[in-house]
Amino acid sequence: MLEKITNLDINLLTKHFYAGCKSERLIGVEYEKLPVYKENYQAVKYEDIARLLLMFKDAESLGIYSEGHIIGLKNSLGTVTLEPGSQFELSLNPLKSLSELKHEIELYNFKTHALAEKNGVCWLGYGIQPLSIYKNINIIPKKRYEFMTEYLPAFGSLPLVMMRETSGIQVALDYSSPEDAISKLALSLKLSPIVSTIFANSPIRAGKLTKYKSFRAFSWLHTDENRCGLISSKLFKNNQQFTFEDYAQVLLDVPMIFIERPYSMGGCIPVRNLTFRRFLKEGYCGISATLQDWELHCSLYFPDVRLNGYLEIRNHDNQRAELITAVPAFWKAVLYNNDAFVAVTDLLSQFDYLDFEYIRHKTPACGLDLIVKKHSLKDIAKELVSIAFQSLKLTNEESFIEPIKSLIDDGLVPADIIIKNWESIWDKSLSRLIEYSAL
Repeated sequence: MLEKITNLDINLLTKHFYAGCKSERLIGVEYEKLPVYKENYQAVKYEDIARLLLMFKDAESLGIYSEGHIIGLKNSLGTVTLEPGSQFELSLNPLKSLSELKHEIELYNFKTHALAEKNGVCWLGYGIQPLSIYKNINIIPKKRYEFMTEYLPAFGSLPLVMMRETSGIQVALDYSSPEDAISKLALSLKLSPIVSTIFANSPIRAGKLTKYKSFRAFSWLHTDENRCGLISSKLFKNNQQFTFEDYAQVLLDVPMIFIERPYSMGGCIPVRNLTFRRFLKEGYCGISATLQDWELHCSLYFPDVRLNGYLEIRNHDNQRAELITAVPAFWKAVLYNNDAFVAVTDLLSQFDYLDFEYIRHKTPACGLDLIVKKHSLKDIAKELVSIAFQSLKLTNEESFIEPIKSLIDDGLVPADIIIKNWESIWDKSLSRLIEYSAL
């Protein structure tokens, strides 16, 4: 039953955010990886990845289908689903510890590696398809992605790169109250462009070295500024109150992409130049807004950090095996430890909204080689990772962040190693990148 919204009921629109308040401090991860054919390093086609998905299905897994096409599996541990360009995404149910998280990811990688090996496929822990470009990658058969393909190119030059070529890691963390949620949202938004740079891992695209250390992050800059980025400058003002209601007000003024209805009512309907606020007030083609429309609209908002009944931190390149767990480890260390939270807040207090926008736009190309208000981003990154390391020592979990700490202490990000090797011992050989990034 579709639940109609007859007026601007802000309490109804924020109900999901308030319901997310909980006492647990769990960790969730969404982890994509790229499939390429071993014989030519091209992106694997949907038909072949669908066969792999069916082979991966076990007795306790339920298939997820779109118009008769398999697009995912669900079991007691979480889901494995296909992203627009057939990227394999593992979404684990939230877990208590980093060791549990690491164990489940390693087990998943082990099982999927064995399966892929028998079928001429290689998985990559890398942020972008190394050879195939979006023009040669068909989207999977899912209406949501068809509508996004039609809609987004009008608002940015690289959304199809983002959708079909890229691969990332997202982290989900809990909040205990509305105030806790907003304080974590504000700090993680400030950190996001810096942490994205710390894990930059996509410098080679279309078989060539690009001008970017994270071409994935660069593609997000040119996807749709209406629904991507840092949400609101209000969150960056130390004395400015921001609430769930303010977050909802931001989303109300974001243009919609499509409306979803049961097939008996006409199916999915694309929309243009219609904000949810206007849809709520006027309807569209005789259709009234529902709570389900609002939930869909929220899921089609792509800021660097998103409220979703939990905090969803989105903006990281996928990583080689030893660095995957370092991503959730950093965020757990900073957002679940009050002393670390305060230390990071103090470290970043000298910067304002425009500074973080500057970092966000510059770092995909320059990495940590950036000066902001006379401060070296390399030094800031070292201090951030050091704070996280000390925080994790309290729970004997510092080993999870040591691999990235050793790089950052040397002023490097993962892409720097690839760039150096590409231009020297790899002799610009794509096979060496594949071997280096294989999972």
